[in-house]
Amino acid sequence: MLALFLRDLRLGIRAGGGALTGIVFFLALVATIPFGVGPDLNLLARIGPAILWIGALLASLLGLDRLFQADREDGSLDLLLLAEDRHMLALTVLVKCLAHWTASVLPLVVASPLLGLFMNVEPAGLGAAALTLLVGTPAITFVGAAGAAVSVALPRGGLMISVLVLPLTIPVLIFGVSATYGAVADPAPFLQPFLILCALTLFLAVVGPLAASAALRHAD
Repeated sequence: MLALFLRDLRLGIRAGGGALTGIVFFLALVATIPFGVGPDLNLLARIGPAILWIGALLASLLGLDRLFQADREDGSLDLLLLAEDRHMLALTVLVKCLAHWTASVLPLVVASPLLGLFMNVEPAGLGAAALTLLVGTPAITFVGAAGAAVSVALPRGGLMISVLVLPLTIPVLIFGVSATYGAVADPAPFLQPFLILCALTLFLAVVGPLAASAALRHAD
């Protein structure tokens, strides 16, 4: 499994453009918000955590179509389906999700505090946004794996993945934004939504790969 993780990580980095495209999209979204809502710094500070989460969510969806597509094109996906039973295939999907998250989504988490400065988010909010994104974005990848598995046989399944996955990520978005607001707004709690966000990620780490492995076998 470590060899598979390192292989997918190298492929994700060599493919190029995945992390860079996500960061550029993230930057473009955050940079255009002040032009739309005006130069009110207090308003930008209030909506900043939500904008960071929405930008990271949308940027995370960009590269999900590559999660299984390359394996299908070179035939390695067929070998995995033949060699693995259901539970081992789910573990393989989990490892591939972690490698994809490390190569494509983790740079977004690292860049989020810097991009938060464009939104006038205070330091506590920047730290909370980075922490909640670090915990919550893997859940988006696990859900996205199921969508990528459903659309792996389609020649252009990128849009289909976004349509399938985006509604399922709303709970992650809600609790991620709530926890970030709780770190900067005194009456709002931080720990409760943050723990729920952690629980969602752990739950989807089990359900997502199982659903993806079932979809891969059905698509095959």
